[in-house]
Amino acid sequence: MSLYVADTIAAIATPPGEGGVGIVRLSGPEVWQIADAIFTALDQNPVSQRAHGTFAYGKVRETDGTEIDTGLALVMRAPKSYTGEDVVEIQGHGGAVGMRRILRRALDAGARTAEPGEFTKRAFLNGRIDLVQAEGIFDLIRARSDRAASAAMEQMEGKLSQQFDAIYDAFLEVAANLETTLDFVEDELPDDVFSGIAALLDRTFCTLDELLDTWDEGRLLREGARVVILGRPNAGKSTLLNVLLGFDRAIVSSTAGTTRDTIEEGFVLDGIPLRIIDTAGLRETDCEIEAEGIRRAEAHGQEAHLSVYLVDASQPLHEEDRVRLDKLDRSKSIVVLNKVDQGRHIEGVEGVEACLLSEAGIIELKQAMADTLEKGADLHAPPHAVISERHRQLLVKAHHEARQARAFLAENIEANAVLACEHLRSALEYLGQVTGRVYHEELLDNIFSRFCIGK
Repeated sequence: MSLYVADTIAAIATPPGEGGVGIVRLSGPEVWQIADAIFTALDQNPVSQRAHGTFAYGKVRETDGTEIDTGLALVMRAPKSYTGEDVVEIQGHGGAVGMRRILRRALDAGARTAEPGEFTKRAFLNGRIDLVQAEGIFDLIRARSDRAASAAMEQMEGKLSQQFDAIYDAFLEVAANLETTLDFVEDELPDDVFSGIAALLDRTFCTLDELLDTWDEGRLLREGARVVILGRPNAGKSTLLNVLLGFDRAIVSSTAGTTRDTIEEGFVLDGIPLRIIDTAGLRETDCEIEAEGIRRAEAHGQEAHLSVYLVDASQPLHEEDRVRLDKLDRSKSIVVLNKVDQGRHIEGVEGVEACLLSEAGIIELKQAMADTLEKGADLHAPPHAVISERHRQLLVKAHHEARQARAFLAENIEANAVLACEHLRSALEYLGQVTGRVYHEELLDNIFSRFCIGK
């Protein structure tokens, strides 16, 4: 079933702003008429008459012949194009005004403006890619680290889809074999039929569990992690932010309370994109502005994937530090004992010893941060495709249905074959939604509406 009208769409495919080259992409059945109407090749050979994968050099013109731009027309014929349809890309000089003029000319010639992600949606509907590969394209565009980009490339190339397909095919085989047994009297079946069905189901469960185990890594690579820096005034929080970033982002001063509001910056650690948040010093205060900064710091601390709590180790432990350290969730927190170069005068507190001014201990701190964030994720293995939250939710539902089927089979495989088949069909329904074997308009809208218009 087609979920789009077979018309011709157009959109600017390059980012807004100035650039060396800008691209307007067209896809659909009327591409050749539109391309010939708006683009005149210098060799007078129409775009519609050119071979797949070739360029034409010429001019984009208004209806009255006025020149809009000089550039190239790239010809891509169905089914070898990105969308699986006839596609033409007009490549002109980069710039917002020029691109808008070319797009407007294409629309006047009969195209309509593409919806967000509609080119990729058409690629899916035309069988060029599945939904998991489409999401890999989105992940590559949004990747914030080399590792995330490598994982997205594997997903685009179908490595993750192959794993989903293998699970789907195995469950399908189990269901088909069970349904086949219903047509036979028990005595007519070979002795190893039911044991073979159970063994295949168990093996598929292992593969399903392995895929589910990649979710923590996928969440880190796609969403990144929020890391909040906490501590009393003058513990070295802003210094730590500057050291991690490699430049002076936050003002560092011996005056307590210099940081009143949060400061956020992006940073990549061990392939994990982070959002580092420097916060106001935690202390009792009568200043309304500083108190609001402290409230925000505490709120960020509760929401963070990782908290780095700094303590001035050159002084005896302050009572406020003692209270806050007792409340820290140590499974997602790291304590840094700063200013140890001035002598360690703190007892009963374990943590990473550092002198942030000289960057002593920063390597150990980064390693501790990475180790804490990577719990449940193997980020030291070669980059590989990992599941998303959408995949996880569907896999969990499929896992539940398959587990119900296995329970029925374990109880009495011959008597419960029909019930087990029902649960396996439900599992197949959920698995089919992962790659798009089973889809509906709401599902596609949810996925492709997050794409940019030109993709």
